[in-house]
Amino acid sequence: MPSAPDTEKAPAPAAHEAAPVVSVTGVRHSYGRGAEAVTALGPLSLEIPAGEFLVLVGPSGCGKSTLLRLIAGFEHATEGAVEVFGERPEPGEQAGIVFQQPRLFPWRTVGDNIGLALKYAGVPRAERGERVGELLERVGLADTAGRRVWQISGGQQQRVAIARALAGGKRLLLLDEPFAALDALTRERLQEDLRTVSAETGTTSVFVTHSVDEAVFLGTRAIVLTNRPGTVALDIPIGLPRTGADPGELRGLPAYAALRAEIGTAVREAAGRHPRTSRHFRTTRGEGS
Repeated sequence: MPSAPDTEKAPAPAAHEAAPVVSVTGVRHSYGRGAEAVTALGPLSLEIPAGEFLVLVGPSGCGKSTLLRLIAGFEHATEGAVEVFGERPEPGEQAGIVFQQPRLFPWRTVGDNIGLALKYAGVPRAERGERVGELLERVGLADTAGRRVWQISGGQQQRVAIARALAGGKRLLLLDEPFAALDALTRERLQEDLRTVSAETGTTSVFVTHSVDEAVFLGTRAIVLTNRPGTVALDIPIGLPRTGADPGELRGLPAYAALRAEIGTAVREAAGRHPRTSRHFRTTRGEGS
C-alpha cells in the first residue's frame, strides 16, 4: 500500500503529554437496576500509553466492546473513572471510531463521506480535496473518490471507514471488530493494511477482536478479559517487528507461535475451558483486579 505524505502523521506527544492516552481506574460497569443489575465489567484498571496498539480479546460477553464504549464516551462507568487525554471521554471528541459495519452514507461518494468528516473537523473547504486524496491513498483506495459507496466492496467500505476515522486528526483510534464480517482473504489484507497505517501514523489504537491470530498480528500489546464480569486475565506485550517485516515471514516466527499459544490458552481459560491446574491467571503488565 503506498505511503501518504508525512502531513497525515499524528503529532508526536510533547513532554507535557507523557501521561497515558487512556487511563481506566477501578472501573466497574453494570446494566439494569437493583436485583436485575448485571455487572458486565470490572473491577478493571489499565493505562494505554501514546503510540500503543492495544488489542482486547476474550470470550463473547466478557466486556470487550463495553470497555471500548466507555473509552469512546458512549457510556459512563457505573464505578471508577475513565480518562482520555486527561479528560472524561465524550463521543466524537477525543477518538476516531470504526465499527463492525462501515456506517457510511451509501448514496454519497467515497470522497464525500471522508469530506464530511474533514468538514466537521474544521478543515477548510479548499483543503479537503487534497486531504481526501491523501487519506484514500493511505488506505489503498486512491482511485475510488468518485464512486458511490454501494459501488465498492465490503472490504473497500471498511477501508473508507478507517480513512474517515483518521480524517479528523484524532490521536486515538477505536476499532470494534471491524473485520469480523469479511471473508478470510479480505480480512487478512486489511489486517496488513491497518498494521502499516498504524506504524506510519503512530496513532494510539484500541482494537476489539475474538481472533487470537488477529491480536498477535496487529497488536503491540494484548489484554485477555475473563468471562463476565470482565477483568484482566492476561496482559502481555507483543514485541514483534512493526515495520519492514513480510506478513508471511512474521506469522512464521517462533515468537509469533509462542504468543498465539499463550494468548490462546488464556482465552480458553477465560471461557471456562481447559483450566490450568498449576497456576492462576496472571498479568504481565497493568492491573486488572
